[in-house]
This record gives sequence, structure tokens and C-alpha cells, in this order.
Amino acid sequence: MEFDLPLVWASLIAFAVLAYVLLDGFDLGVGILFPFFSKGTERDYAMNTVAPVWDGNETWLVLGGGGLFATFPLAYAVVLPALYAPLTVMLLGLIFRGVAFEYRWRSEQSQGLWDLAFTAGSVTAAFCQGIALGALIQGIPVAERGYAGGWWNWLTPFSLLTGVAVVVGYALLGSTWLVMKTTGSVRQKAHRIAGVAGFGTLLLIGGVSLWTPFLDPIFMSRWFAFPQILYVVPVPILVAIAAFVLFRGLQKHNDGQPFFAVQAIFVLSYLGLGISFFPYIVPPAMTIWEAAAPDESLLFLLVGAAVLIPLILAYTAYAYWVFRGKVDPSEGYH
Repeated sequence: MEFDLPLVWASLIAFAVLAYVLLDGFDLGVGILFPFFSKGTERDYAMNTVAPVWDGNETWLVLGGGGLFATFPLAYAVVLPALYAPLTVMLLGLIFRGVAFEYRWRSEQSQGLWDLAFTAGSVTAAFCQGIALGALIQGIPVAERGYAGGWWNWLTPFSLLTGVAVVVGYALLGSTWLVMKTTGSVRQKAHRIAGVAGFGTLLLIGGVSLWTPFLDPIFMSRWFAFPQILYVVPVPILVAIAAFVLFRGLQKHNDGQPFFAVQAIFVLSYLGLGISFFPYIVPPAMTIWEAAAPDESLLFLLVGAAVLIPLILAYTAYAYWVFRGKVDPSEGYH
């Protein structure tokens, strides 16, 4: 039995990126929402909900980026110069967030400054991720197996829209996470924010979804040509069902239901992107097979991934199991 190694690796990288969005999305969301909580106790409480897991969540970003470099070097060589600016700013945002996470507990006098760095880093990272996504969706010009665009090709109205959409979506993830993990005033504020962020996220998903087919005829045919439309129409229907579950859970003041409903919305939105993209890794110029490394390299790397990925999944699952349930407001990260 022969494996389609480029397809296997494309699936693994897609899984790593999705895992990063689902996991790091909510702790970036907590940072985005930080200004809505009172200085001191409320902010400490919110931050303590992500303290045990935030750095482990970023493992998936490293795996996705490193995997792309190792297994699809041509795609990496095209995408990186096209997105140098937003990716660099994103990494700076993640660095500021990580440093602020540690230092805000060490200096009471400058805690306000580190709180600002935590929020700014979270917003910046989320916004730049959305811009990078939008730039990839709208297409990266390629000529002679290299990037053929300019420095500012990534900056368009569409990429700005996707940037805002990711920030609002992460805020929704963060608010529903806090609803699930906290009590008292933090939970009440997060509950109110979740309702507003939920409507905003759905409106932005709708806007991006309606705009995307007009960016390229390939996208248009995937979503509106017959009989393809019969295969893709379940996606928006399932998004609507997940949205109903989200707002129903908020209305019933359910702890976990809103968070998992938002996770489902993100998974379905990601599936929609996959429907638009496949088989392109750099749409619409480069397919998975055109960008892949030799099969010998892919097979060698797959042996390591077969060991590494289950280990990451195991320690991630263990961490979330150990720290399940509500966070005690009197205990935390120091």
C-alpha cells in the first residue's frame, strides 16, 4: 500500500494549524479582553485560567511552521517573503505577550504597563494572523517558482477584514473560555461580552464567506457550481446550528456549551477554507504536490512525526485534564 505522502503531510500541517487556532485562540482572546476587567483581582483571575496551558498551546504553531518549512519548502519560500511584515509583527506580539505574562506578577509598580503589553501583544498577534490568512486567501503572485509580488501586497481591504474577524473571533473564544472556567464578576462580564462577540463573529464570518468566492473563479465554482454546491451546503447549515447552540447555552447560563459551540464554529469555518483551497497550498498558483519535498524526505520526517505528534497530544490532553473545572480565585500563577 502506497501513501500519498504530500497529502498526508498537508493534512498533518492543517491539523497543527487548526489545533493552534482552537487552543491558543482562547488565551489570546483572554488577552484581548483584559481591558474589560478591573485591575488587580479580576485580571489576575482571568490570567490564571490560561496560566497552566498558554505556552503549551503555542507548540502547535511551531509544529505547523516547522513542518511547512521541512515538507513544503517551495511553499515556505513563497509564503514567507509575501508575508514577512505581518508574520514578523505577529511574532513580536507573541513575544510581548509572553514576557508580560511573566513580568506582570513580578513588579506591582509597573503592572499596568505589563497589562497593556499583554493586551497589545494579544491583539497584534491575532490581527496579524488574520491579515496573513486574508493575504493567503486572496492569492499570492508566483512567477518562476518564487514570490512575484511587492512588499505591501498583503495589505488589502479583504485582509484587513479577515484581521478584524480573527480578533473578534478570538475574543469570543476567550469570553466563552472564561464563562466555563471562572465564577463571580469575571464570569458575568465574560458572559455579556460573549453575546456581543458572538454576533460580531458570525457577521464577520458571513462577510468573509460572501467575499471569498469573488476573489477567484476557483473559489466561486467550489461553492456555487452544480453539483459541488450539494457537497458544501452542509457547512453553512452546521455553522447556523452551532451558532444556535452557542446562544442557547449563553441564554441558559451553561458553563461549557458556549465554548464548545464556538470551537465547532471555528472547525467548520476552517473546513470551509479547506474546501476553497484544496488541492492548492498557495492558491491559486501552487498545489500540494508541486510544493512538496521529495518522498524520501517526507517519509523520513513522517517517522519522527509519528512519535512526536502523539506525545504532544498526550501531554496536552493530560494538562487540560489535570486543570479541568473552575479555577479557584484564591490560587494562581505567581
